[in-house]
This record gives sequence, structure tokens and C-alpha cells, in this order.
Amino acid sequence: MKYKTLKLFQRRRNARKNQATKKLVQVLVIGLILTLVLLTGCENIKHKIGVSTKPLQSGEQLKNSTKLNYTIVFGKVRPQEDD
Repeated sequence: MKYKTLKLFQRRRNARKNQATKKLVQVLVIGLILTLVLLTGCENIKHKIGVSTKPLQSGEQLKNSTKLNYTIVFGKVRPQEDD
């Protein structure tokens, strides 16, 4: 009797692991598709990624002072005219 319940619990645990793996794969695929669409998909979209930090720092101070900026602009970007 004891061995049947042990096998049942092992099967349930394996089924949960397979379910979690399937969900993880689904999330990764959806994330990659969204990233691809954002980076290449539409016309007249400008993406700008910037990294700013203070110079001459090392180690933990550099990690704390580094900032990552991401900007997305929809539509045509027109140069400003001088009047």
C-alpha cells in the first residue's frame, strides 16, 4: 500500500514539473515575439537606449550609480525648423 502512494506522489510531482516547464517555454516564446515586434515591427518608430554613469568609480559604487534609459517615439520625427 505504501509503495503505491509513493509512486502516485512521484507521478504528481513529475506532472507539476512538466507543467511548469511548459509555462516557462510559453512565457519565453511570447516575450521573444513581443521583443521582436517592438524592435522591428512598425514604421516610423524610434528606439533610444542610453546608459549613464559617473566616471572614475569602481565596484559597488559603479553599480549603484549606473542608470539605463529606454525611450520609444511613435510617428515621424521631424527636425525643428529655424524661424
